[in-house]
Amino acid sequence: MESIDAIIHARWIVPVEPADTVLENHSLLIRDGRILALLPRNEAESAYEAKVVHELSHHVLIPGLVNAHSHAAMSLLRGLADDLPLMTWLNEHIWPAEQRHVSAEFVHDGAELAIAEMLLGGITCFNDMYFFPEMTAKAATQAGIRVSLGMILIDFPSSYAQSPAEYFDKGLSLHDHYRHHPLVSTVFAPHSPYTVSEKNLERVGALAAELEAPIHIHLHETAEEVAQAVASEGERPFAKLDRLGLISPELIAVHLTQLETAEIERMADVGAHAVHCPESNLKLASGFCPVHELMQAGINVALGTDGAASNNDLDLFGEMRTAALLAKAVAGDAAALPAHAALRMATLNGARALGLSDVIGSLEAGKFADITAISLDDLHSEPMYNPLSQLVYASNRNQISDVWVAGRHLVRERELTTISRGEVIAKARRWRDKIAAS
Repeated sequence: MESIDAIIHARWIVPVEPADTVLENHSLLIRDGRILALLPRNEAESAYEAKVVHELSHHVLIPGLVNAHSHAAMSLLRGLADDLPLMTWLNEHIWPAEQRHVSAEFVHDGAELAIAEMLLGGITCFNDMYFFPEMTAKAATQAGIRVSLGMILIDFPSSYAQSPAEYFDKGLSLHDHYRHHPLVSTVFAPHSPYTVSEKNLERVGALAAELEAPIHIHLHETAEEVAQAVASEGERPFAKLDRLGLISPELIAVHLTQLETAEIERMADVGAHAVHCPESNLKLASGFCPVHELMQAGINVALGTDGAASNNDLDLFGEMRTAALLAKAVAGDAAALPAHAALRMATLNGARALGLSDVIGSLEAGKFADITAISLDDLHSEPMYNPLSQLVYASNRNQISDVWVAGRHLVRERELTTISRGEVIAKARRWRDKIAAS
């Protein structure tokens, strides 16, 4: 018999690719951090012996979830200013709080809190946009989670950088430092068309083409954003980015609640990616992303939580269900965004947007063993007709029992193995006291 590192025997496996597939009584084989094979259990047991064997007789295995848009450190601002419009929320509450408190320590502790929450929620990779990204990288690599780090850019000074030139310098240093790291990749992260000048957006486009790096940006988040751009600049933000060459295969455009048919067609023509953040958009009354139209046009649509300050959680299971239900209502079509497509948005589509679909996003031989296991052994999971449908419409993140990244067991029976839950909570409470008193 051939010796391998681990075997997971599962009641069901949903590999995501091929689409809408459910494997029953199969085993997933792991060697050197990667998936060796998915086999019927009897075949796996007859041909392989493993150092570690996991029996998950009431569970479904899925690829680790990919959170395609987050501001991890903003978890420390969760609940600070709720029930407000986006620009009021930003201008009068969030940005002033950030000016007072954001530091390297703030970002590390906030990212650690977010990472703990995400791992317990089955997220194995997140795409982040925030200040002090090297501290987010430190927290992520300590925990063992996969991260796509945003090389943040805004035109105004912050505690992280005093000028656009400094933002660029720090971002490029970050890229060079992590370019060969097994868990860390980098993307350009200009905040938005209204916070970054044309000159600097053009430089982002040139550097992204040179380094073959994605461009992660908020775009058409609200009707107000679009109206103000038209009034002050005479064109929509989308048109501005297109004129500057940023509507391209490298683009990861987040939110997109205000799109015209021609803009959808343009995204499809160039192969740009969209990220849908349904719960954040609903909470801030930002509008509705036309997910069904985007997908019908052939656009890759991923799923993100946004930050916990505007959501208020980092729960991709909740986002999947909300996205599926909202898409049906917006499209007026009960068949829009079926369960298997919602799960694909939260896994393979996210990996594709980040340029990682060759190594994560589906359970296929050769890819990294980034895996989430969900227990379906409870009354709200019965009767069981379709495990995939049950995952999206009836399950929640509290049913996640185990999580692996590159074969490393980061959540074991609902317990974090690389992060101290108590220490993370204590740090969050200290920050709460400090921020509340300011």
